[in-house]
Amino acid sequence: MDKVVIITGGSRGIGAETALLAAREGYRICINYHSDEKAAHSVLEQVRALGAQAIAVRADVSSEDEVIALFHHVDAELGRVTALVNNAGTVAHKSRVDEMSEFRILNILKTNVLGPILCAKHAVLRMSPKHGGQGGSIVNVSSVASRLGSPGEYVDYAASKGALDTFTLGLSKEVAGEGIRVNAVRPGYIFTDFHALSGDPDRVSKLESGIPMARGGRPDEVAEAIIWLLSDKASYATGTFLDLGGGR
Repeated sequence: MDKVVIITGGSRGIGAETALLAAREGYRICINYHSDEKAAHSVLEQVRALGAQAIAVRADVSSEDEVIALFHHVDAELGRVTALVNNAGTVAHKSRVDEMSEFRILNILKTNVLGPILCAKHAVLRMSPKHGGQGGSIVNVSSVASRLGSPGEYVDYAASKGALDTFTLGLSKEVAGEGIRVNAVRPGYIFTDFHALSGDPDRVSKLESGIPMARGGRPDEVAEAIIWLLSDKASYATGTFLDLGGGR
């Protein structure tokens, strides 16, 4: 069976590393991005240099119309999707709950909860035998924050990842009999430009001493776990969470 993967938020960090590893594993790849076309095309070039058939598609995954267009694009250019990595996510500046605006909270919930649910919906519409599919694999990129709550930092982000964990569990049971596996990875402090979104680009370096392994993680370390969960090597794993937090 041809392996076709959609990686949301594939233009940077964990998403970009996952795309590079997927290329080495023989996937056809769709790199989805929201706004940074230059970064997406840079990853696209690297992926194609590794010999993979790949495309980059702009879409806001929190809008169903755009998700529908994204999947149609993949149908036409790469074939029916067999793997989905729900990696697109956002965080806002460090803040207490009593300082948060409705706009901020809605933005985080739309991107981190609604987006993955919509993408999973349209993946299942292609993977499930009920819809003519042959099964597939979904990996949601959650966060150690879902277990820790991120007090004084971004409780709204942690809550969105808690919702994603529960969605992972529920969907995994719903489609387990249809040859679709649904799992999640929960990264901790990883060296990516994601932390710049919270207003503190050096956050990981500052917090390393509090991590049991005494270092931040690398995006490729998370990508390895994602690709493993997508693969047949994880054939009996569904509803599973892989914590990649260096012991946090």
